[in-house]
Amino acid sequence: MTEDQGTAAPGKTFVLVHGAWHGGWCWRRVAALLQKRGHNVFTPTLTGLADRSHLLRGDIGLSTHIADVVILVRWENLDSIVLAGHSYGGFPVSGAIEQIFDRIASVVFLDAFLPEDGQKTLDLASDFARNSMLEAIAKGVIASPAPAAARFAVNERDQAWVDTMLTPQPLGVSTQPIKLSGLRERVAKKSYIRAAKYPQPLFDTYFRAKKADPSWRTYEVPCGHDVMIDMPERLAEILLEVA
Repeated sequence: MTEDQGTAAPGKTFVLVHGAWHGGWCWRRVAALLQKRGHNVFTPTLTGLADRSHLLRGDIGLSTHIADVVILVRWENLDSIVLAGHSYGGFPVSGAIEQIFDRIASVVFLDAFLPEDGQKTLDLASDFARNSMLEAIAKGVIASPAPAAARFAVNERDQAWVDTMLTPQPLGVSTQPIKLSGLRERVAKKSYIRAAKYPQPLFDTYFRAKKADPSWRTYEVPCGHDVMIDMPERLAEILLEVA
């Protein structure tokens, strides 16, 4: 990324929220690029995953993950933030907007769910993810095993590394309905990024709808689902453009 790429002035604040089975680790390449340009970057790991997998328990729900984002923003006293959610991260990000709306300058959904009030992750998940969740629920366990990185169409060079980093996803987050009032649509800057090489019809539906909505900016990138791993430079450019 060259010095003249991106339009964000130095000192922007980014809060980047990962998706299911991932952790804050997945953003490290993008975070490094943004920090090099003088921006503040927070990549929280949601409770029960990755470096917080020791906190995995049966009562973790969607409200827990929403609180992870909200509490970070409040305790760090962050303002005018760019809040981004990847994949499942669209759920906690949408829920967090309800509580920290006045602190958000821009929201970005990266190949992510755009839930409506009352919807659950289990309602919207792809077939393989839903089947994994249902099998785990039937067995009475508290988390669904992580799929192979190849399921996310991660580039071959990084698949082995990503496989070692993915951890089980708390099941309670998938069965708790989200409560939304419509504040998401009132955020001043809204963007949706679609990863073209990851097959997910629902994300295609979101992308088409937002492309037709003048209040949203849309981008399509030629890679798999984990854009922050496959194309960190391009993702950093987009985040700077929409900040």
